[in-house]
Amino acid sequence: MEVVDTLKNGYKIIQDSEKFKFGIDAILLSHFAFNQIRNNEKVIDLGTGNGIIPLMIAKSRANSIVGLEIQEENVELAKRSVELNQLEEKIQIIHGDIKAVDKKFTKHSFDVVVSNPPYMINEHGKQNPTEAKSIARHEVLCNLEDIISAVDYLLKPFGKFFMIHRPFRLPEIFSLLTKYKIEPKRMELVSPFLQKEPNLVLIEARKNANPRLQIEENLIVYEKPGIYTEKINQIYSSFV
Repeated sequence: MEVVDTLKNGYKIIQDSEKFKFGIDAILLSHFAFNQIRNNEKVIDLGTGNGIIPLMIAKSRANSIVGLEIQEENVELAKRSVELNQLEEKIQIIHGDIKAVDKKFTKHSFDVVVSNPPYMINEHGKQNPTEAKSIARHEVLCNLEDIISAVDYLLKPFGKFFMIHRPFRLPEIFSLLTKYKIEPKRMELVSPFLQKEPNLVLIEARKNANPRLQIEENLIVYEKPGIYTEKINQIYSSFV
């Protein structure tokens, strides 16, 4: 069933409640990237789903935002949300495969790449029986190297890449970023509670940059069960 939700920035998003709705990871990634986007920069969101990240960063200083998505149902939803908000001049939703970005875009044509990719390898964990959710959560149609290879192709020299992922895959993430000469510059770990192990990581990397990694203070989601911390409430009040 389709629902229309209103974000704090005033934009509306059309979602299918029976498929994949956006969660806290999209919100945290949008917040992590928002203030790092400079005047007139071109941004692309890889695996945009229903277009939530382009909508959340639409009021940034970006000149244009592209959302690339392989699932046709999501493309249709995202395009309708863009039209609903009259953002056709700023946001473009494109149907395409992350593994074939060279067929859709000119090399080194973006200043910023954002991605909230599938976290789990295809064999890991329980896959959701709903195909749309399985594709969003598991590396069914692309893997981590496919994404970072696409980032390498799309980013201009010294361009910025923002990603959210799982901490248990950090060795693989850093290895692949190094392989493609995309240098990790900023990292923020996210924990559900103060004394709990982090279960998300936010990463900013830059193409062809010098090595130096800034570690941000850990972000804690819940003060106690069902109660967000002040920081998370601040983030939510900006976006949803």
